[in-house]
Amino acid sequence: MASHAHESNVKRIWIVFGILSVITIVEVALGIIKPESIHLNTFLGTSYLNWIFIILTLAKAYYITWTFMHMEGEKKWFRRSVVWSAVFLIIYLVTLLLIEGSYLYDTLSPLVRW
Repeated sequence: MASHAHESNVKRIWIVFGILSVITIVEVALGIIKPESIHLNTFLGTSYLNWIFIILTLAKAYYITWTFMHMEGEKKWFRRSVVWSAVFLIIYLVTLLLIEGSYLYDTLSPLVRW
């Protein structure tokens, strides 16, 4: 009868929890505080604060995929195909949201009090 050694991943789970918690706390703190220097200045049609949120959300999504889908143990081509497909899809969706949101704001701003 062969015995199978089982490794505990408790330490890894706590590290993942810590990293994701820190990123989430930074996002929530920035959302509550909204520093004027990054909230009122724009880059490519949206504020620096929104870009920070987008980048932190992408970082969390990548880390969750890397950890919980066990991508670190996969072949290089498979990791790249999964990650780059998701990255391009997210960039496409963010671009559409920014363009359409800007259009709606410009169109409705004379009619609606923001």
